Amino acid sequence: MLTQTNSIVVELFQSEKEKMLTDWEQKILVSSNDPFKDRMKENGEVLFYLLTQCFTKKRDDLKKIIRSFSISIADQRVKAGMNIGDFVYNVNLARSIFQESLNQMNLDWQEIQEYTQNIQFCFDQFLYFSVSYYSDVKNQIIEEKTKFIDTSHKDRLTLLGQMTSSFIHEFRNPLTSVQGFIQLLKAENQNMKYLDIISIELDQLNFRISQFLLLSKKELIGKEKVFFSFNEMIEEVLVFLYPSILDGKVKIVKHLDEEIHLWGYADEIRQVLINIIFNAIDVLHMDTTDPLIKITSHSLDNSYIKLEIANNGPKIPQHLVQSIFEPFVTTKSLGTGLGLFVCKEIIEKHKGNLECETHEELTVFSITLPIAESNTNQSDPINV
Repeated sequence: MLTQTNSIVVELFQSEKEKMLTDWEQKILVSSNDPFKDRMKENGEVLFYLLTQCFTKKRDDLKKIIRSFSISIADQRVKAGMNIGDFVYNVNLARSIFQESLNQMNLDWQEIQEYTQNIQFCFDQFLYFSVSYYSDVKNQIIEEKTKFIDTSHKDRLTLLGQMTSSFIHEFRNPLTSVQGFIQLLKAENQNMKYLDIISIELDQLNFRISQFLLLSKKELIGKEKVFFSFNEMIEEVLVFLYPSILDGKVKIVKHLDEEIHLWGYADEIRQVLINIIFNAIDVLHMDTTDPLIKITSHSLDNSYIKLEIANNGPKIPQHLVQSIFEPFVTTKSLGTGLGLFVCKEIIEKHKGNLECETHEELTVFSITLPIAESNTNQSDPINV
C-alpha cells in the first residue's frame, strides 16, 4: 500500500529525476563500440522506474517487475558484447546516486534505514536477475561454439583419415617393392655395404606411414589379437631403434619385471613403444648432458603391468602437458601432433591408460595395460 510518507518520497525523487539521471549519464562507463550507447538514457529511465516501484509495490510483485526489465537490459548487454563488469558498475552507480538523494531528504533516521533497505533489495534483485541471465546466455554461446569447434575438429580428423588412407596406401605399394628388392640384394650380395642401414631406414619410414594409417579404420579391418611377451617386444623395439640410440649417444637403463604376457594387437603396442621411445631420443638431441632413457616395469596386483619410459631431456611446458595427447598438439617445430594422439587411442582401445608427467629432472610416460590371464589362440577381430 502506498503510504503518505512513501508518496512524499516518490514525489521528492521525481523532482530530482532529471538531475540524478544527468549525473548518472555523465559518469557511466560506455564504450564507443557499444551498438546501444544511444540507449543508455532509456536504461537510466528503467532504473529510475524500478526505484519508484520499490516504494509502491509489494516485494513479490516488485520481483516480477524487476525480473522482466533486468532480462530485457541483460539481453541488450549480451547483444552488445560488452564487458559485464561495466554493466554492474553502471547499475551500482545509479544505486549510489539514488541513495545519496535519499540521504538528503528531510526524513528521520529510521525512515531512511527502511527506504535504504528497499533500494538495496531492488538493485540487488536487478543485478541478480541480470547477471544470471547474462551468464546463462554467454555460457550457451560458449557451449555452441565449443560444439561447433569439436565438430569441425572431428571433421578434420575424418578427412585426414580418408586422405591418409587413400594417399599412403598408394605410397606403401612401391615401398613394399623396394623392401623386397633390398632383401634380394642382401641375399645375393651379403658383403654389400649399407644394405642393412637402407633396410632400417625403410622400416622407420614404414613405421611413420603406419602412424597415419591408424587414423583410418579401414586399416584395422580383419586384424586379430595375439598373445605376446611384453618384455620381448621391448627388446625388439630397442633393437629396431638402435641406430637412433647410437646416433644420439643415449644411455638406456632397463629394470623390467618378470616375464609378462599381453593379449592384444601386437603391432599396435609395438608402434606405441617405438613412438614414445623415439620421441624421447629425439628430445635428448637438444644439448642434453649425459642423455638417458630409463625403462622400468612392474605389475599392479598381478592384474596390470605398468611401464614407465623416462628421459632426462627438457621439461615439457606445463600448458602443453594437459593437451599433449590431443591431435595436432606438438612440441616439435616440424611435428604433426598425431603420434601421441594415436598412442593414447591404441592404449585405451586395449583397456589401458597412457599418462605423462614432466619435471626438471625427468619426463615420464606411463603405460598401464591389463595382463593376459593365460595363453590363448582364440581370435578376436577388432570392432570397427
